[in-house]
Amino acid sequence: MTALVVGVGLSSRADAAEIGALVDRVLAAAGARSGDVRVLATLADRATAPALVEVAAARGWEIVGHAAGELADVAVPHPSEAVRARTGTPSVAEAAALRTARTLGRAVLLVARTTTPHATAALAGAAPR
Repeated sequence: MTALVVGVGLSSRADAAEIGALVDRVLAAAGARSGDVRVLATLADRATAPALVEVAAARGWEIVGHAAGELADVAVPHPSEAVRARTGTPSVAEAAALRTARTLGRAVLLVARTTTPHATAALAGAAPR
């Protein structure tokens, strides 16, 4: 893999400590480091959430936000009707990671949806085309 993308879904109650620890857990599950990540991807409505901005800035990552309709078109292994009811897409973390990774190459989900009480994260890799 040449580039990694962390996808994050979060509620308004998520803080930077919770998101940062979750991201670290996802990276560790893949044996990856923060420096291997190129982008943090999320729902467009959450791309400016202060906690998310803080986590991305501390790691030097760009944030990319996607519209719910764009994410709803991405096939994921763990869709959620509860997430669809709240956001308009059955997946945020997995779908955002995969959709963004596809812009960088062939996308592969490396770490599936991983959750905490207020956030969800997934990791996708992009291999050269």
